Amino acid sequence: MRDSGWPAPDLVADALRRVEALNLNGPSLRAVIETNPDAPDIARGLERALARGPLHGIPVLVKDNLDTADAMRTTAGSLALLDAPAPERDASVVARLRAAGAVILGKANLSEWANLRSPRSTSGWSARGGLTLNPHDPRRTASGSSSGSAAAVAAGMVPAAIGTETNGSIVSPAACCGIVGLKPTVGLVSRAGIIPITPWQDTAGPMTRTVRDAALVLSAIAGHDRMDPFTKNAADRVLADYTVDFSVDALQGARLGIVRGMCGRDGRVHGVFEEALKLLREAGAVLVDGVEIPHRREAAGAAWSAMLTEFRLALNEYLGARGGPVRTLADVIAFNEARAREELAHFGQELFIEAEQRQGDDALAGARSARSQALDLAGPRGIDAALREHRLDALICATNDPAGVVNLARGDSGGRTASGPAAVAGYPHLTLPMGRVDGMPVGLSFLGAAWSERRLLAFGDAFERRHPARAQETCCEAM
Repeated sequence: MRDSGWPAPDLVADALRRVEALNLNGPSLRAVIETNPDAPDIARGLERALARGPLHGIPVLVKDNLDTADAMRTTAGSLALLDAPAPERDASVVARLRAAGAVILGKANLSEWANLRSPRSTSGWSARGGLTLNPHDPRRTASGSSSGSAAAVAAGMVPAAIGTETNGSIVSPAACCGIVGLKPTVGLVSRAGIIPITPWQDTAGPMTRTVRDAALVLSAIAGHDRMDPFTKNAADRVLADYTVDFSVDALQGARLGIVRGMCGRDGRVHGVFEEALKLLREAGAVLVDGVEIPHRREAAGAAWSAMLTEFRLALNEYLGARGGPVRTLADVIAFNEARAREELAHFGQELFIEAEQRQGDDALAGARSARSQALDLAGPRGIDAALREHRLDALICATNDPAGVVNLARGDSGGRTASGPAAVAGYPHLTLPMGRVDGMPVGLSFLGAAWSERRLLAFGDAFERRHPARAQETCCEAM
């Protein structure tokens, strides 16, 4: 991220120029909802300060569901929160970035409310930000829900952005846009100050051009936070530097399980995946074929059974603490109905309505039971069982099918992403560029046990050093 050697004010000015050229002009990617008016002044102050580490002076975008206690708004892309009071404090992730010397350049667009409004939604669209486009082909989806974070990094607006994931929302847009995305173990990175879906799966994570940059960002944002009880175990597991094991030989002797059942049915993707397997073998990895993650579908079903109930409770808690005219999910539903021409023009809010109906002791008890089952099936009886049975260090598969053509009238095309098991288990998932299909990026996934980010990142870095897909050019390069 600091290869240019430029001072912070120049880095920020250059990033703002790129946003100006690409966001609403040129290809009109709509990756950024707003820029931070204080960013140039912050950069000038950092130029006069002692360097705080590798992120010092680096411009970073954060998804518009992370609170920032500054001149910018936090809205999850929804018009409903435009009049909400400014958050009293930064999200813990944002506070850690600032402490590391990063400059919060602005808010990235996203699938509104992190894509939990309708089963017919279009990834990357929000009423506030419009539709984020894929920098590799603006006719194609950027996926979501961290659409703007992925598109902005891929287009070269910023070297790093923060996304959030409940199920696929980091790894899918990262893979579709040809960048690196890391979904950390739930509890490694605080969710305090992030507009929630469910505490059992939500996490923030880095989205960058290289694995090394992802590791540097993770080093800054990971750690215990008293405002998020899920991070209590992070204190004994967090690393100060997640690049510690990086080496060209990191894959030597590593046992990697090939999960073909999560690679989809697109033969073109399979061809690119076979080339990646060849490179992994050449790097010294021991590849174990025929590996399956048990109970994938049952775990996904149990998690979905719990999620809408968890969402209503978590969102009501966040909105109630935030204050303002919209304090509950019911208020959001009513706002959308009143502003239907702007909010509901392309798809509805069926999932919001269903979540609002999940009230009472029976709904809560059912959600708790389903969540317990989901965690057990996806973690100990799923990913852990596969790793243990074959004595594996990690699991690998193709992350995604190539991004489909955007169609606001029909919604998402249902492209495959291998996000489910790690998302439901709360385990780490790293994706990085693997190649192209039909001119569009496809990613390679490394999945591991809880708290195995150190190992996955080292594997990803070793693969990246050998792989020509590391630099994925976009339609924005000439600009």
